[in-house]
Amino acid sequence: MPTASADRAVHVLQALLAAGVRDVVLAPGSRSAPFALALYAADAAGDLRLHVRLDERTAGFLALGLCIGSRAPVAVVTTSGTAVGNLLPAVMEAHHAGRRLIVVSADRPASLRGTGANQTTWQDGIFGTFAPTADLAVEAPGSAVVEAVRVAAAGVGPTHLNVQFDAPLVPEPGMPWWPGPLDPSVLQVADGPTSGDDGPAALPVTLAAAPRTVVLAGDDAGPAARVLAEAAGVPLLAEPTSGSRAGDHAIRTYRLLLATALGGAIERVVVVGHPTLSRPVTALLSRTDIDLYAVRTRTGVATDPARRAVVLDAPPVIARRVDDDGWLTAWRDADAALSARVDALVAGLPDLHALHVATEVSAALGPGQSLVVGSSNPIRDLDLMLVPYRPRERRLVVANRGLAGIDGTISTAVGVDLGRAGAPRTLAVLGDLTFLHDNTGLLVGPDEPRPDLTLVVVNDDGGSIFALLEQGGPDYAEAFERVFATPVHADLEALAAASHTAYRRVESRRALREVLAAPAHGPLVVEARVSRADRRATAAALTALAADLAPSWPPASGGMP
Repeated sequence: MPTASADRAVHVLQALLAAGVRDVVLAPGSRSAPFALALYAADAAGDLRLHVRLDERTAGFLALGLCIGSRAPVAVVTTSGTAVGNLLPAVMEAHHAGRRLIVVSADRPASLRGTGANQTTWQDGIFGTFAPTADLAVEAPGSAVVEAVRVAAAGVGPTHLNVQFDAPLVPEPGMPWWPGPLDPSVLQVADGPTSGDDGPAALPVTLAAAPRTVVLAGDDAGPAARVLAEAAGVPLLAEPTSGSRAGDHAIRTYRLLLATALGGAIERVVVVGHPTLSRPVTALLSRTDIDLYAVRTRTGVATDPARRAVVLDAPPVIARRVDDDGWLTAWRDADAALSARVDALVAGLPDLHALHVATEVSAALGPGQSLVVGSSNPIRDLDLMLVPYRPRERRLVVANRGLAGIDGTISTAVGVDLGRAGAPRTLAVLGDLTFLHDNTGLLVGPDEPRPDLTLVVVNDDGGSIFALLEQGGPDYAEAFERVFATPVHADLEALAAASHTAYRRVESRRALREVLAAPAHGPLVVEARVSRADRRATAAALTALAADLAPSWPPASGGMP
């Protein structure tokens, strides 16, 4: 006959299905055996899709990517002990990004805590403020299980279900692990927000047409930021993962233009989403001479580093601005002129350069396609080189910008691809250190769903982002390579071979363009070897382009040069 543990595992999984979960990631272990066997049977029955991974950190970020791609809650299941702790990075990212990640951890009975029992620790509350825990005792009734799962799936952000199992963990041989076809009433999705839904709509405030305004769209802002800027007739400064970088109000070179007279002339900023990419943006948000309005993200937090913004619960309505003073026109003209200069500079860089990679990846990204971007330089290069697309030709450009870590990026990209059923091949662009951080994300067993994913690795043998910061200056040159750049001379081809992943190396823009244009099936690693020797000099040259352009406010007669 089934054990109490087996029944408990089935109850949890049925409750997850009822709450809308259709993807579950499993990192195997001993105490989680009831979950593992029930998941295997449920997957075989077609009631859910199971993904098995070797380690918990990879599993956590895979589940996070599935949340992004499917726009639905996703569960990750682990055994007890350090296994749970290894999920912390993914849980932290999910918390700050507002992703509905459900951690389901198996545990020993509470009576064993503090006794020295094997693989037993205090898992209740292990994630602190990042995820609330429902600690389900061995004797907890089934109704408590269902309610805990319902609350977890309906929330915004991650939650933790800690399920205590007592021995025996497996039933008698021959007993079914899954009850077969489920009663349709069991699968009714619980009431709760869907991904991107922040609950009841808040009434927007109305702002006057003046003064000189920009809309700043950060990560996960969505189309609302673009619609707001277009309706108000003002410039849109949109990060590549905002979901807003489209239309003729989007300013591609905004990061460089913020250091010019145009940036200095800004009088009001409306922030939508979570902008984090550049110091010029941080400096803008910290100015005391502007009116600042910040819209809460799905997590309920507004981006306001100086703690001086008027916080709004919804994007405002801005009275339509008539461009009689040339405010929008000045930004558009400056952007067009500066974009041409940037493109000319990039075209003249030695082949192959990191900015070439960003350009080619951007050009290869088609309508409806997904692009996952690694932190550090790749997303900043993309920010400069991604030309705004037409609103009706949306792309899904995403990154782990909740905390902007480099860990788990490969697994996130795999999850995004698998979560978007029927979508075209997913692209990802990431640095070599980001690739090395999550190389185990490519270890996919023969029975697991496999992604159509092309990973473009910008390999400059180290952390070139630091070359652009203070520690990259000549005063710190002696220590820089060892304690900041950290080159390890990794053999990416050998690493790809170890996981049976297809591999290509490119050494020119043309070769990269050809690889990205070719049909691809399954995972592919494309290594683009570049130098980081000129990163600091190139950044200075780009800044100089904007300074030389010298866009003025009010605009000089005759328009931009």
